[in-house]
Amino acid sequence: MATATFTMRMDRDLKQRLEAEANREDRSASWLAAQAIKTLLDEKAAKYAAIDRALAASQTEGRISEQAMRAWIESWGDENELQKPIADSR
Repeated sequence: MATATFTMRMDRDLKQRLEAEANREDRSASWLAAQAIKTLLDEKAAKYAAIDRALAASQTEGRISEQAMRAWIESWGDENELQKPIADSR
């Protein structure tokens, strides 16, 4: 994998914490920072993909109304807990 230099400013306390963690893991601070950034970007990509899937599904399968969802959530833990609602609007 080709690498590129990236420079950034950070709070001194954060830098010290990063360096301390890097020492514990016997890695460089830059390696640990790169892993943290990669994890953040991977999580954001997964979140956006889930949103895109939900939006696409809402176009074909419909949506659950706020009232139906609220009633279901408010029934959680009740002896008469409601079943998960189904799409009831488009």
